[in-house]
Amino acid sequence: MAVAVENLLTPDIHKPARYLGNEFGAFHKPWDNSQVRWVLTYPEVYEVGASNLGHIILYNILNSQPRQLCDRAYLPAPDLAQKLRATDTPLFAVESRRSLIDFDILGFSLSYELGATNILEMLSLAGIPLTWQERLKGSQKCHSQHFPFPLIFAGGQTATSNPEPYADFFDFIALGDGEELLPEIGLIVQEGKANQLTREELLLDLAQVPGVYVPQFYRMAEDGSVLPIRDDVPERILRRVATPMPAYSIGLVPYVETVHDRLVIEVRRGCTRGCRFCQPGMLTRPARDVEPEKIVDTIEKGISTTGHNEFSLLSLSCSDYLALPAVGTEIRNRFKNENISLSLPSQRVDRFDENIANIIGGTRQSSLTFAPEAGTQRMRDIVNKGLTNEELLRGVKTAYEQGWDRVKLYFMIGLPGETDADVLGIVETVNWLQEECRAKGRKKLQVTLTISNFTPKPHTPFQWHSVSVAEFQRKQELLKAEFRRMKGVKANYTDVRLSGMEDFLGRGDRRLASVIQRAWEKGAGMDSWWESLDRAFAAWSDAIAESDLSWKYRQVENGEWNVFENTENNPELYKEQINSLLDQPLPWDHIDTGIDKNWLKEDLQKALAEATIPDCSFAACSHCGVCGPDMGHNIVVPPPPIPEFVGQFVPNQNRVQRLRVWFGKLGEMALVSHLDLARLFARAVRRSNIPIAFTGGYHPSPRIIPASALSLGVTSTGEVVDFELTEVMDVVGFQSKLVSQLPVGIPVYRVEEVEVKSPSLSQVLEKAEYILRVRKTDDSAQDLIQDCKTIEEFEGNDCSTLNWQGWVEAIINRESILWEQKTKSGKVKVVNLLDRLFELEFLEYPTALNSCLTSSYESNWNYETDGIIRYVGSYQNDGTLLKPQNIIYMLEQVSKLQFELLHIHRQNLFLG
Repeated sequence: MAVAVENLLTPDIHKPARYLGNEFGAFHKPWDNSQVRWVLTYPEVYEVGASNLGHIILYNILNSQPRQLCDRAYLPAPDLAQKLRATDTPLFAVESRRSLIDFDILGFSLSYELGATNILEMLSLAGIPLTWQERLKGSQKCHSQHFPFPLIFAGGQTATSNPEPYADFFDFIALGDGEELLPEIGLIVQEGKANQLTREELLLDLAQVPGVYVPQFYRMAEDGSVLPIRDDVPERILRRVATPMPAYSIGLVPYVETVHDRLVIEVRRGCTRGCRFCQPGMLTRPARDVEPEKIVDTIEKGISTTGHNEFSLLSLSCSDYLALPAVGTEIRNRFKNENISLSLPSQRVDRFDENIANIIGGTRQSSLTFAPEAGTQRMRDIVNKGLTNEELLRGVKTAYEQGWDRVKLYFMIGLPGETDADVLGIVETVNWLQEECRAKGRKKLQVTLTISNFTPKPHTPFQWHSVSVAEFQRKQELLKAEFRRMKGVKANYTDVRLSGMEDFLGRGDRRLASVIQRAWEKGAGMDSWWESLDRAFAAWSDAIAESDLSWKYRQVENGEWNVFENTENNPELYKEQINSLLDQPLPWDHIDTGIDKNWLKEDLQKALAEATIPDCSFAACSHCGVCGPDMGHNIVVPPPPIPEFVGQFVPNQNRVQRLRVWFGKLGEMALVSHLDLARLFARAVRRSNIPIAFTGGYHPSPRIIPASALSLGVTSTGEVVDFELTEVMDVVGFQSKLVSQLPVGIPVYRVEEVEVKSPSLSQVLEKAEYILRVRKTDDSAQDLIQDCKTIEEFEGNDCSTLNWQGWVEAIINRESILWEQKTKSGKVKVVNLLDRLFELEFLEYPTALNSCLTSSYESNWNYETDGIIRYVGSYQNDGTLLKPQNIIYMLEQVSKLQFELLHIHRQNLFLG
């Protein structure tokens, strides 16, 4: 039987705070006032999904639409997924806690090939049929509520690139940018519901919207092409293009630390460098810069709104945003005294200079990542990287001279036309960079390498190439043998099995849907996580073997064909064979990305000739076919003057006031960990503009010092924390500012000023008061209940009170209860727990309910086996503690029964 979601979000699951849905910046629009209800789902764990910029932007945009609401859902971790299945509870949206099946539209981000199994897992957990064919069977006319199942759609890079392997799972696909497309879809669904359209009629209306692909209106022909089955849908579906909207990037502030735990602002969408391996570079054209003033204003507003202490400027090629040095310097100057740092994604090493070094340097110097991609100039020309050895050395040497002792470099192996000499060129390049980057008194440059396996992607000049898993393995061994002999180099390699599966799916057709579903049924999921690879590869291998597509995967394992082979022997015949292969239909030809397929063929020929083409944002048009009325043109904003850099952040360590705050941690905020609570306080202080002092050292942090940590799941009305300030504040004003930025579950009870030089909280902390809800374990409960009935029958006493009160008195009357305690050094020390106990009493249930417990306990209260214990025990910084678990132990010693803790509430902390 399904249970309430809050009963599943307990401390025994990992990071329960990821599922609360009440983060700062979350929307809670009234359900009944909304005519269209979206739920945007990211098919990865919360830490990945909640920090995805596209997810945040679309969530904010949809919630800005009148009469529409948008909730969120993520792939639950295995522990919660197990709970959902065990209780038959459907997967829920985090804000409303409603089942996903209650919504009108359910959207998935499909950003990488192997994410499809995660989507099937989420659909299954939600109780939604996996394919549109199954959902169609249950569909009826749309009425005032909604269809039996939501409309299921996907967006994202992989969905736009080649939706065919996943076509059976989705009612429609959103191609390209969604900022303008999704609101249009919402209006059509709203009208469709009002007009009571059937599911098919509604999808037909959606198919008329540029950027919406409805797979059920198309079929796959024998030659692999995809054709419409009716005349009223377009033969080719146009990819949508939108201008970046940085204001919508200001959004959620998660409690838990996410993958990108910072404010992220997009400065440039699209890339026209023309790297021949790069699918994002082809699928995001044309390039569109955001005006520098908008970026600066958005970051300034975003930092003050969210409380983040780090921001990132995002683009496929961030260094090609010419205003980057000016924007970064201006922001660093404005936040010079607030410990705000800037991080940048992988950069163009040829554009790295002292100006960029200034804006990303400082006390929390971020790592530097460059992507040469190939180890020889020949290979960089083949892939059109546009990078010379001289530019590579100049960029890395600049980083070294500006204080970076360590850099990260990205390379690929398995590129078209690659020889063993090109592979070993990676080793030579790294060795050369280390030799050139030396200085007296400093160790040589430390290099961390990521060696990826090239997998060809649709809509790129290399889409006709085929990889070889066997060759990947061989080339990795070549590199490993060389790097073993080099000092200061750490190399990481992509698992070849992962690359093989990505290629198998990424360039497949509709026949793969059954393979994907079977792989999920056999346990595939979270396949890009290295911990899951063995299980995932076994599942995929079995699913492929059961299909009639084993021959296709063997081509991936062995290498199907290489367009760079046999170019010298009989070139005319080879050219004829090449043209024949290039003219064959591809499963994604019906997706109009704007790139001319003939241009891709011509660019492939240029790769064969090792010829490069310039970046059309800064040089002549390359005639790729994108620019025009449908998708616009490249927008390059001239760079403004770079402001004078006023210097790196110097932490203000001047402490002129200490304010002591008594606060609580109630309800679901008990599921926020101690570290996450510290981060919550730091962001609340920044949002409220409280002049907090900083620590010194390499990682300055705000001087917010709690008395002690509170275990996960423990509620409290007695927590204490000190805030040390650089300016004197009125106590009432400070409390008002702080409270305005804290969630409801973190009430502030009082604030008082204490001497700055007075002992710290940890030094004066002496005792703690707890209230425990305790229950006998099931095995002993039956015996106790029988005893209770006997006592009540013959003595007329209240059994529960008699036993609990008797046990408490027995503890108090004992002279000693010994406990073996391990010291930090690992030695076992025997202590008398009673020396640490100051008060102990049994509380009547109504009294405890009024004082500390919530009414939710009444529904599951067992008067015969549950008891409430209050105690005051030692709580000192030297480890002299009386923990709640010690009380359980003492109860068991005097009663000879077994107990378990149901709930812990810390009522008070006593300071000396």
